[in-house]
Amino acid sequence: MFVCCQFSQNLLEFSTLHARISFMTDNILVNIDQFLLFIESRGRSKNTVINYRVDLEQFREYLLRQGISEVSEIDSQSVRIYLSNIIGFGIAKTSAARKLSAVKGFIKWLSAKDVLDCGVAAGLKGPKLPSSLPRALSFEDTERLITDGPEKGKHYQRDRLVLELLYGSGLRVSELIDINWENIEIEQRIIRVIGKGSKERLVPFGQSVKKLLEDWRLLSKEGNKGPVFISEKGAERLTVRTVHRLVQRAALRVGLYGVSPHTLRHCFATHLLERGAPLRVVQELLGHESIAATQRYLSITAEQMKKSYMEHHPRAHE
Repeated sequence: MFVCCQFSQNLLEFSTLHARISFMTDNILVNIDQFLLFIESRGRSKNTVINYRVDLEQFREYLLRQGISEVSEIDSQSVRIYLSNIIGFGIAKTSAARKLSAVKGFIKWLSAKDVLDCGVAAGLKGPKLPSSLPRALSFEDTERLITDGPEKGKHYQRDRLVLELLYGSGLRVSELIDINWENIEIEQRIIRVIGKGSKERLVPFGQSVKKLLEDWRLLSKEGNKGPVFISEKGAERLTVRTVHRLVQRAALRVGLYGVSPHTLRHCFATHLLERGAPLRVVQELLGHESIAATQRYLSITAEQMKKSYMEHHPRAHE
């Protein structure tokens, strides 16, 4: 009888402890869920929300291992140790910087709710990122990629149109796959693009894209509504992975390596600036919030001009 009562008592204590741990664990998780809903409502992209969830759940696991089970217990030391552990583990600096950004955003949100002191994340700095300039192809290589890269076959029209839009309008992949027929004014040669932060901008396209869009609309039989690029595998839209794959394969067919969809966006900006387009115009076309992001392309064109001079001028090495 005593053994039975003792077992029941132990079981009750275990159940109570488990319930308390579950509640404490949920305290962090519930706040993470609320924070992600908040940033989604503020227009952050789906990819950002997904990445932040992964980063914050990793942060939560670290906190639990340190015995921190309430968001109110998070302090600057725990965040600093977490960051140093990430960097020490050998994770890429860009990934570490993103993880820190997720944690700082979460802490700032908690501070705004008066759950944490605003100084918890103060002074935190991520790893110094290497300054990398975007790579752009020459105009001749870009032309070869677009005209000779797409494989002749049932996907030729689609692939050619994808390449033309990435280069001819400087679209991000996410913007490309989100285009609906309702967003396109074919006669005016304008696309209404929903970019980062759900910000809308108008992007022009050339005469060749106009013809390709008209032909593609007849081939796809989708009329004037819905996604322009539909997946064949059940998804509503073409996927980011499919676009990356078709660009890489097209590049390999013409002997170009390391080419991504974003490379064509870089080509769009670089070639415009090389031909005298104003920086502010290029900024608007790209959908950059800050002109500093667009100014990086000025360094590229200067480097390319120097390289061309060194390669072709007869007195460059004298």
